[in-house]
Amino acid sequence: MYCTEEPILKVNNMVKQFGTGCSNCFNLEEERLEKNYCPCCQTVYACQGLSLELYEGEILGIVGESGSGKSTFMRCLYFDQEVTKGSAYIRAYKKGQANIFEQNSQQKRYIRNQIMAMVYQNPYLGLRMNFSSIGNVAEKLIASGNREVSYMTSRASELLNKVKIPSYRIREAPQNFSGGMQQRVQIAKALSNNPPILLLDEVTTGLDLSVQANVLDLIKRIQRELKISMIIVSHDLAVIRMLADRTIVMLNGKIIEQGLTDQILEDPQHPYTQQLVHSLL
Repeated sequence: MYCTEEPILKVNNMVKQFGTGCSNCFNLEEERLEKNYCPCCQTVYACQGLSLELYEGEILGIVGESGSGKSTFMRCLYFDQEVTKGSAYIRAYKKGQANIFEQNSQQKRYIRNQIMAMVYQNPYLGLRMNFSSIGNVAEKLIASGNREVSYMTSRASELLNKVKIPSYRIREAPQNFSGGMQQRVQIAKALSNNPPILLLDEVTTGLDLSVQANVLDLIKRIQRELKISMIIVSHDLAVIRMLADRTIVMLNGKIIEQGLTDQILEDPQHPYTQQLVHSLL
């Protein structure tokens, strides 16, 4: 379980809008939107003032339906998209004193290569499909400054073995693999530089149930062995129930409920969360 003293990651009032905004939607607290959409200027507010904390060794789950803003949040946190406003601080970066969203592109690359890693729902976003699997892991190591071929080869082999890619297939390209194997190669690549924070976005979506179970078991084992902090996004509360210590529920770009996962499942307060939980029963 996680330490409750100092968060490893803190996000404050993060907003991501698609559109220019107008006088009707300038103040999000005035509740003039239709769900997350401004009827006057057609601006979509994918994230409406999100604030959260992630603690060391914790798995934080974010659950919500498609369009709730959870994947947009992850993409903003990993700098795949620019935030509209807000701040985020990582304890391992400049002693937690610098807003990572305001850093230059070089510093953002450093954070992506050394401090955070992302496993995407679509493996094509996280892997070079025509590279070998060992080459994919080495690419991440090279991006963080490694140049020693023998180290990169042994490190990549070790990680691919850890995620159960057969040794005789590590020089094969991920395009030849099943969806579950592609996700495991993505996880190996993400772990290559021992990042303190791992982001996982809908990593079991589209996989067969047995393959889903294997990927979830792998994530649990890695977290237990490496004590890495994780944020895992899913629309499936069963996935969150299996993995997460704490859970955040999102709807229309807002956090509508949060708490210990057991607490959320046993005594949901918001009608949407109640509907989610009842769909599990």
